[in-house]
Amino acid sequence: MSATEVLSALDRIHGTVSVIGSMNADYTVTAQRLPGPGETITGGPLQLLPGGKSGNQAAAAARIGATVQMFGAVGSDSNADFLLGALGEAGVNTTHVRRVLGPSGTTVITVDATGENTIVYSPGSNAQVTVDYVESVRDALARSSVLGLCLESPIETVTAAARMCHEAGVKVLLNDSPFTPSLPSELVEASDILLVNEHEMVQLLGIDEPENDDWDGFDWNHALEAMRGFGFEQAIVTLGGDGSVVLDSTSATPIQRIASVHVNAVDTTGCGDSFMGTVLAGLASGMALSEAAELASYVSAYAATGYGAQASYGNAAQIREAFAK
Repeated sequence: MSATEVLSALDRIHGTVSVIGSMNADYTVTAQRLPGPGETITGGPLQLLPGGKSGNQAAAAARIGATVQMFGAVGSDSNADFLLGALGEAGVNTTHVRRVLGPSGTTVITVDATGENTIVYSPGSNAQVTVDYVESVRDALARSSVLGLCLESPIETVTAAARMCHEAGVKVLLNDSPFTPSLPSELVEASDILLVNEHEMVQLLGIDEPENDDWDGFDWNHALEAMRGFGFEQAIVTLGGDGSVVLDSTSATPIQRIASVHVNAVDTTGCGDSFMGTVLAGLASGMALSEAAELASYVSAYAATGYGAQASYGNAAQIREAFAK
């Protein structure tokens, strides 16, 4: 389909999304290249930008039109107001975010001239998103159509949130990032859809990567069956600049390759989160998984044309305009 046809799906974004997890202040510096071990290089001005995988996903979903609630914790520092203000500006409801003593979550990010990055994450207040907190917001969580989860919060908290929402009939989308190969069985059982990249997929399923990164010649049928054996009937595998693959045992077309969208990337920070946020918004609005993934390719490509995570996310009008040519 053409960009215009794919992006027409933005007119149908209306669903309700809950995201529980991390909010981080991103200290970001650009440099011509990434430093090697023990090396000091000169970079540009240091920027403070709003981030955190969960916060990013919530902001991306809200910017394209979904009704989004954010759940999690910020600290007692100045970054707390900064993070909540950025989410509010994106249209995210932060009423249920808890404030705790100590620093908010932070990351230190270096971005090179090609848009590649390295990230060091310090959990801060994100480590205080407890099971008790999840219990206290159970009713609010259950009012959404879809829940987005990643692993920047304690695993027991993520598992409890997935279980509560699954029992309430809320669709659960799990992003296994930061990657762990040993997901609790209870979390797998309570999650409906998995989002991973290609390297995470092969580690999780215990299968081999293709030679020379030939994902076109990869046996995706084997991956589909392995994914089902692991516990997921539906999954999205992102392939970086090569697009993504939707594995959907519930569909008449169980393997669907989603083409990449080429742009002049300046910073890939947060692009994966904008992809997930778009999928959350699409699923909450009644889209099929493959349709949501196709829309997400354009939204995340747009994010790569700006610096930072949330700071680079566009609204529906901006994204349409960018690809109108």
